[in-house]
Amino acid sequence: MGDVLAGFHAVWEFESDSVLIRFERGIRSPKLFQALGERRVPLEAIAGVTLTQGRRGTVVLRAVPRPGADPLTEAAAGQLKEGADPYRLVLPADRHSLAEHCADELRSLITEDDTPAERFLVAPPETPLHFKAYDGKASFDGRVVSFRWSWTGASSAKWKAGDQSFPVSALSGVEWRSPEALDGHLRLLRRDATAAGAGRQVPPDQDPGAVVFGLGYGPVHESLPFAAAVLAAVRTAGPSAVPAATPAARRDPADIAERIRHLGELHKAGLVTDEEFSTKKAELLAEL
Repeated sequence: MGDVLAGFHAVWEFESDSVLIRFERGIRSPKLFQALGERRVPLEAIAGVTLTQGRRGTVVLRAVPRPGADPLTEAAAGQLKEGADPYRLVLPADRHSLAEHCADELRSLITEDDTPAERFLVAPPETPLHFKAYDGKASFDGRVVSFRWSWTGASSAKWKAGDQSFPVSALSGVEWRSPEALDGHLRLLRRDATAAGAGRQVPPDQDPGAVVFGLGYGPVHESLPFAAAVLAAVRTAGPSAVPAATPAARRDPADIAERIRHLGELHKAGLVTDEEFSTKKAELLAEL
């Protein structure tokens, strides 16, 4: 096609086999768009195209993603607000004719197919990724998801379990609940049927395979790309070829001392037994 369509917060470049979406950076641009930067959407990942009237003298061009084609929309599971939808391009009403032309051209190139794609067709966000949740820090290097608990927010159950690391080959999926909802969290679904079943029954604040969000913690533009990258890696990895464990890095002695202090507070409060206290303290000291 070769057409370029510039709207609010993004520019769409129409190519013969894909649409390149370049998101603008700016104070008014949604933070999710800024985090994504740009995305190339193959035509086979588009199930349809719509052009509708928008608010305050605007028109909205939207590419309808094919189910299962984009890890970001799969992880979001319909929870994104309209203004943060990366498949919407809002334009001034005076560009309606150009938008209509691009929509018609795009319809002529795609096969309107809403059957689920067998694999992800849109590239996931690049790793490494990390974000700060209310009860810990989450990081993903492309192979392993790690949760490091915060002494100010993590529950005693998570402290007892200790910091967690999950190779993607041990996971079956990711459950993301928007931080804009009351129960916002990111939960890793384990391939082990017992663990996965138990995990869904345990509240996220008690599940060592989950981190919980809160005001200012796990914002959409950080936690959703994280969830999408993990989901894409899980779908690619399969259940075999678990990465070999790597030696744990030595911890900061001050950090270990702070963790032991907090563990002692849990012990005094009766939330940790004598045996659990002794065992966990020994584990922490061994990391020095």
